[in-house]
Amino acid sequence: MTETASATRQHESLVGGRGVGESARRPDATLKVTGEFAYASDLWLDGMVWGVTLRSPHASAWIRSVDVGPALAMPGVLAVLTHEDVPGEKFYGLELKDQPVLAIDQVRYQGEPVALVAADHPETARRAAAAIVVEYEPREAVTDPHRSRNVVRYQPVRVGHTFEADIVVHGEYEVGMQDQAFLGPESGLAVPAEDGGVDLFIATQWLHVDRDQLAPCLGLPPEKVRLTLSGVGGAFGAREDLSMQVHACMLALRLNRPVKISYGREESFFGHVHRHPAWMRYEHGATRDGRLVYVKAEILLDGGAYCSSSPAVVGNAASLGAGPYVVPNVRVDATGVYTNNPPCGAMRGFGAVQACYAYESQMDLLADACGLSPVEIRVRNAVSQGSSLITGQVIDSPAPLADMLRELEAMPLPAPAPTTVSQGPGPTEPDLRSLPGGVSQTTRGESVRRGIGYGVGIKNICFSEGFDDYSTARVRAELIGGEPHVTVHTAAAEVGQGLVTVQAQIARTELGIDDVTVATADTTVGSAGSSSASRQSYVTGGAVKAACEAVRARFEGLPPREALEKFGPIEETREYRHRPTYPMHPETGQGDSHTQLALCVHRAVVDVDVELGLVKVVELAAVQDVGRILNPQALEGQIHGGSAQGLGLALMEEVRMRDGRVLNPSFTDYLIPTILDMPPMTMKILENPDPAAPYGLRGAGEPPTLSSTPAIVAAVRAATGRKLTRVPIRPEDIALA
Repeated sequence: MTETASATRQHESLVGGRGVGESARRPDATLKVTGEFAYASDLWLDGMVWGVTLRSPHASAWIRSVDVGPALAMPGVLAVLTHEDVPGEKFYGLELKDQPVLAIDQVRYQGEPVALVAADHPETARRAAAAIVVEYEPREAVTDPHRSRNVVRYQPVRVGHTFEADIVVHGEYEVGMQDQAFLGPESGLAVPAEDGGVDLFIATQWLHVDRDQLAPCLGLPPEKVRLTLSGVGGAFGAREDLSMQVHACMLALRLNRPVKISYGREESFFGHVHRHPAWMRYEHGATRDGRLVYVKAEILLDGGAYCSSSPAVVGNAASLGAGPYVVPNVRVDATGVYTNNPPCGAMRGFGAVQACYAYESQMDLLADACGLSPVEIRVRNAVSQGSSLITGQVIDSPAPLADMLRELEAMPLPAPAPTTVSQGPGPTEPDLRSLPGGVSQTTRGESVRRGIGYGVGIKNICFSEGFDDYSTARVRAELIGGEPHVTVHTAAAEVGQGLVTVQAQIARTELGIDDVTVATADTTVGSAGSSSASRQSYVTGGAVKAACEAVRARFEGLPPREALEKFGPIEETREYRHRPTYPMHPETGQGDSHTQLALCVHRAVVDVDVELGLVKVVELAAVQDVGRILNPQALEGQIHGGSAQGLGLALMEEVRMRDGRVLNPSFTDYLIPTILDMPPMTMKILENPDPAAPYGLRGAGEPPTLSSTPAIVAAVRAATGRKLTRVPIRPEDIALA
């Protein structure tokens, strides 16, 4: 059930009613449901061959020799490449060029690419890769981030000087390594071009940054490396870094033939970054009536073997490390370090998710110590418009957190779960479907306890700390078959979030033309940045809106058909930038580092079998302020999806490691929530427009990922009485504690 509260919402009168504010149907919806949608793994071209990557079995080792002879001798093998065959620069990276295209003299994590094979059949390529003889000299791996002295970024935040209070609570918390677990593994097709360049058809989140990393490694100018977005089966941050892109292009250019690389599920676990594991130590001080006096926090993030986006993750964890609360005195130390674990980088809510689990756990401890309810302690300390974050940045748009918490608290609670079903005459039996463990019949209900918990999260929207964050849109209006038609072209990646639909909705709204085509995203138009940080509706939506306004201005007040009959096709390209942001001060953390901030609050109701350690989430309720709803149905999907990933982090999802080796690289052993794990959701969506944003919108995809995790954990704590300081919670944490 969803309730939409709106004081300022406008309804445009459009042909077909598919403009901004409507639940316009997604053009890919039917194809995806029927299985006809073409994902990157479905790419095919006559004459193409298959590429496979040989990866290191060691977390840390010297490479003493590589013998490719046995692979080259196999029938059907067309090429075997090592680092010596990289035609240009040998390193790339999202923020720092520290990652080798292929390992040179050492490997720094299990799964690091060492060599490439191309063959006429994927099985031949796999057998050939296995035949390459690599002589490794293993060395001790640094897998404990507490032992690492190799710092990616250290960011303190310092405010005030008073660190004494009437009530003081302490806690130490840990967040495991979460995988993005998208359904479509990495895949792409590289095609050599007549001009000596290469065309890459790829599932990615950021076409232009891929190109800018690829071109130097391939020894080509950027204009000769052309990328076209292929069907993306989910992303959540994992496609922001390169995976097989440079490898496929190298093989295609060497052979002058199309080359396809498509990972299996196990290789996908090694082929992309994960969410940073975190270790956090917090101390909160408050007055006896529950007003925060100070927060101290030490946050340690394991960045793994290479930089990726770790600096930005550290910045988010530091700047949002005390949550959406008014705190006059702050001492936060956030550090990201290198280890020989798999590289970690972007994942939905990155940096803010880890900190949120810790500071929300602390707020529950503080509530108990002050004799207040979990909602009341948060209301008394909630930020609002005009409040300052711990970085000194003033919240200059609506932030009705206290009201959101009261709205959430007032929502009806679910009825007690039915514990029996009728079996006809005679005794009744427990309804297994309503119990933890479900129809696996692991419990009969005798040890089940109910718990309720709350969680609050604050997330920055768009890129921060001075990044030149912009998007480009080209809009063309013309008559086709005598009817007005609009084509929107951007490089923004549709990764399942519904961006293609939103771009069309904006064009319909601004131009009053219902017939809109959104062209395939590629690098022949200016950059749109990454489909991450909940930013695309803001920046690409802003660019499309600006380009449409420029086209409409050339109509000279005429209706679209008359204007196009008079002037012919009209095309305009516009860049859109949000207001500037600034780096955090390296010693104090002060500065207006964020563009926009978004809030979500969750209430979780759980049933727990305290003897078996099994948890059933009975209901999730959420209140989120989105500024302005562009597409109600898509928005609801984002809140559901973010809540599901938060549930996964709370109860089941973790990449398990031992001495730098991944123990569970499969969906058999890495568990993600299914539809049977997701409870009914009650949502109230608020619209308090941000005057600085297009249409007043507020990025919405990430905030529910933050607050759902601590709400679920708090509910389990309430049911069990356990401290539960680590996620994901495992049955033994409850039953054997």
